[in-house]
Amino acid sequence: MSVKDAQRTRMATASGFIAALDQSGGSTPKALAQYGVEPSDYDGDVEMYAAVHAMRSRIILADDFTTDKVLGAILFERTMDSEINGKPTAQLLWEDRGVVPFLKIDKGLADEADGVQMLKPMPDLDALLAKANAAGIFGTKERSLILEANAKGIADVVAQQFDIARQVAAAGLVPIVEPEVHIDSATKAEAEAMLSAEIMKHLNGLPDNVDVILKLTIPTKAGLYDAVAGHPRVLRVVALSGGYSTDKACDLLSQNHKMIASFSRALAEGLNVKMSAAEFNTALGKNIARIYDASVA
Repeated sequence: MSVKDAQRTRMATASGFIAALDQSGGSTPKALAQYGVEPSDYDGDVEMYAAVHAMRSRIILADDFTTDKVLGAILFERTMDSEINGKPTAQLLWEDRGVVPFLKIDKGLADEADGVQMLKPMPDLDALLAKANAAGIFGTKERSLILEANAKGIADVVAQQFDIARQVAAAGLVPIVEPEVHIDSATKAEAEAMLSAEIMKHLNGLPDNVDVILKLTIPTKAGLYDAVAGHPRVLRVVALSGGYSTDKACDLLSQNHKMIASFSRALAEGLNVKMSAAEFNTALGKNIARIYDASVA
């Protein structure tokens, strides 16, 4: 069995969750601050990205960050390009930890229109996908944002996501389609119902050789995405934490039996740069166990 086939089987069938380690640009200072590294602790982007790579490396090398509970990890491009213990990050994830590597490929969000924020243009996507393949990446992730139940905006977001998914699949990678619904939207439940219908329409239009993973906000109506989870073109449906605390996100996720976690902020909750190795491993281990339990509930 090839590496890609083994990774596909793992993503489709194994128990666990996907760790989101892909903060970039404007979200990096916030992620570092949560970890106890303030802007005054680094000078410029080079030092900032070195600090966040050190944080991510510490997470990846932690005792409990292994194939037993962690299915995959989503990386920022700089993380993919970097090394951990002398190995390229994606290679170390799969060979040493048994964790399937993904790459965040979007360039951020466009300005709001029709109640949504579409993806910014990605003119160099083909080159990035080729680089990802060479680095041993299994799949990609691209996030857009839905702010309200606007039928046109939601249809546009989903159409754009699936256009990119086809381009990613043509390059031999598995796309994570992520049309996030903002957890504080006044029309969250209505937006999610519209989103589910649009996703199903596009899934039905995919050829048999294109599979996707869906990354979605935990729905207001538990079980809303069960039907799309059972679609033959869907490898997995994963949930983003969306700003919820770890406990809140896990409690909501456990009510959705066909979703697993793909958490970022919730995974790193309570971690601090000043922790000893034992303290860090204990704190992260508790988060991993909590997220795993909610994912297999």
